[in-house]
Amino acid sequence: MSAGMSSPNASVRLIDRALAPRFALLCLGIWLNAADTLVTATIMPSVARDIGGYQYFGWSVAAYLTGSIVAGACSGKLSLALGLRRATAFSGLVYAIGCAMSALAPAFVTFILGRLVQGLGAGAVVALCYVAISALFPERLWPRVYGAVATVWGAATLLGPTLGGLFAAAGFWRGAFWLFVAQAAIFVGAVMAMLPADKGDAARGRVPVPQLALLVLAVSLIGAAGVVASPHLAIGLAVGGALGMAAMLAVNARTPHRLLPRSAADLSSATGLGLLTIFATETAAIGFTVYGPAFIQTQHHASPLLAGYVVGAIAAGWTTCALLVGKVPAERDGRFVRLGALVILAGALASAWATPRGTLIETALAFAGLGAGFGLCHAFIARRAIAGAPADEQAMASGAVPTSQLIGGATGAAGAGAMANLLGFSHGIDPALAQSHGPLLFAAFTPLAVAGVLAAWRLGR
Repeated sequence: MSAGMSSPNASVRLIDRALAPRFALLCLGIWLNAADTLVTATIMPSVARDIGGYQYFGWSVAAYLTGSIVAGACSGKLSLALGLRRATAFSGLVYAIGCAMSALAPAFVTFILGRLVQGLGAGAVVALCYVAISALFPERLWPRVYGAVATVWGAATLLGPTLGGLFAAAGFWRGAFWLFVAQAAIFVGAVMAMLPADKGDAARGRVPVPQLALLVLAVSLIGAAGVVASPHLAIGLAVGGALGMAAMLAVNARTPHRLLPRSAADLSSATGLGLLTIFATETAAIGFTVYGPAFIQTQHHASPLLAGYVVGAIAAGWTTCALLVGKVPAERDGRFVRLGALVILAGALASAWATPRGTLIETALAFAGLGAGFGLCHAFIARRAIAGAPADEQAMASGAVPTSQLIGGATGAAGAGAMANLLGFSHGIDPALAQSHGPLLFAAFTPLAVAGVLAAWRLGR
């Protein structure tokens, strides 16, 4: 029985014979992305001990997020060209191939390539899953479906570290990726069985290739700054990465086929301020997800499972506060924009000290505070950034919110890897070096958190 032919009582419920399998399909697609980062962050110290590559640590996240950005920008074109069913199934297959590449990787460079392919698949899967909601459910249920699938991200906060920790503790980190290969195979089969067949139209849609190329180049230059021997060359590469970001924004403002709204670089607009706040705060915070598990395991002789849960406090703090402030009226959201940005800054400073020098409890509390800052303001920043865009760009502004966050994550992960290598962590986390240089590694990105506060302060007016 189709969604449109469900009985009146069934059509107002998500869980019935017709809709439950479709809802499970969406949850599985979102789960593949939601759990990936926390699972991988938990097992990364085990990966590096097995196949080396501490000097490329940040790329495990940066490559994945860069792939997600590219795929997210191309998913609409892919859906138009192939049709929703084939595009979603193809994306799931790409994700499975990336997971298999990571699982089979004999060296860290191959592992990073697998992570890039994973990101390409996962970014497209998530984008297309949200598109599929309109094809699988009656319109009256769309708001409830969007709210329900959001709980998958909260579930990943709890289950992600558990999965990663169990596989790492068993000395079989590759098994975590094989598990996701199996889940992706189930997802592809379910997509082919449940999504309606549709024809594509390759002539429709344009991908913003110049902006994506400049973005990938900029992130690559920032990451490369950490693996070159010459400090002068490292500085030059980092500057080149920053210029690449600026060039991407300049090109984006001058082309009709944009990755971000035209006002993304206009700091006199609410859209520009909002996207800057999201980018800057994410860039400042992502280093704790990348290097937190390794520092916690080394400094406290903690198990991968425990380290994963300590880092998971960031997501837990975010989710908890987001639920608490979810019904704040629009006329009061400016206060939470400012308050959240200030809490992010305070949480980042506390976490920069606690991660290398604090107790486990102090570290978890600092991480929870950092996440709480995002939970307090992220939705309201997004609301103002989207509302501040011209009417014909509000849909693009909606997509630009997660895209800006992904760009910040990829940039911050690459930058954290570069900074870690410059500070002497290219061959692992030495306890004495962690005590002396660890705070500088994490605090190096505090100026970006300050920039986020300044932008949020203006946005909150």
